[in-house]
Amino acid sequence: MKKFENFKSALLNLKDIYSCQEPYSNVEIAGMVGLYEICFEQAWKAMKEILQNSGYAEGATGSPRTILKTAYKAGMLDDEELWMAALISRNNVAHAYNEAIAMDIIRQTKDKYYEMFVQLEQTIEKDWM
Repeated sequence: MKKFENFKSALLNLKDIYSCQEPYSNVEIAGMVGLYEICFEQAWKAMKEILQNSGYAEGATGSPRTILKTAYKAGMLDDEELWMAALISRNNVAHAYNEAIAMDIIRQTKDKYYEMFVQLEQTIEKDWM
């Protein structure tokens, strides 16, 4: 599945955030926030494609929020609240010019979101392929 392969590539790139240490340059901040945004986008689009291929009607037209809720109900996701927080962070990327918002996205990615994405990759490979 193309979308899942795109997600795996984005996740591999996201791992690079661990090579950056504070204090971050503006370029590093923008890069890390961008890597997070790309990985999140590819993750929900992969879930959408898989759900659609598995017969879930929401997969055809669902928004990111709908896809996340459907994926949780289908057993693809373990922690709905964490994914909803990740969606809020994705929506806040547009405000990442604000250093506090950008730093929160980076911290959350390093502390929680990266492992959340890894878990999704493993679950899809184990249960949905």
